[in-house]
Amino acid sequence: MKFEHLIEINDPLNPLIDTLTLEQVWRGLVLRAESPKLFVPHLDECQISERSDAGFARSLRYGELVINDKVVLVPQLQVRYEVPAQKDISASSLVMTIEMPDEASLWVRFQYDDGHDAATDAANALYDDFRRSAYQESDIDTVRIMRELALEGRLDAGLLN
Repeated sequence: MKFEHLIEINDPLNPLIDTLTLEQVWRGLVLRAESPKLFVPHLDECQISERSDAGFARSLRYGELVINDKVVLVPQLQVRYEVPAQKDISASSLVMTIEMPDEASLWVRFQYDDGHDAATDAANALYDDFRRSAYQESDIDTVRIMRELALEGRLDAGLLN
């Protein structure tokens, strides 16, 4: 399943929506990768290892299920989650890209790829519809939480690494 969608962060035509800066959105996306329990309530534990300037490796625990992945950071632009094949999990990825079509607009593009071929996608079509909906709701929650953190001042430069 390959799936992507956009979430508008700043809408210059809607004065009721709080404007976020590129830096706040970037910090929010990095915070989601470094502290995912703030964004994923059913996650039990996240351990980060192997840090570099380009990203880090993580181990995520959901009950008995442990998923190892790699987070690649392209500063001010993109956060890429790469999950290698492991046990019953196929290789997959999630890419979150910040887009600024003009100075007043700001969007985040979410791109999912579960690594399955077209035949597997066709066999899983109904299940994938549910997954798309769940992914989209999760991404909307991510932006909602980022907005809350920004209002609290927790995405300001002085409070993060």
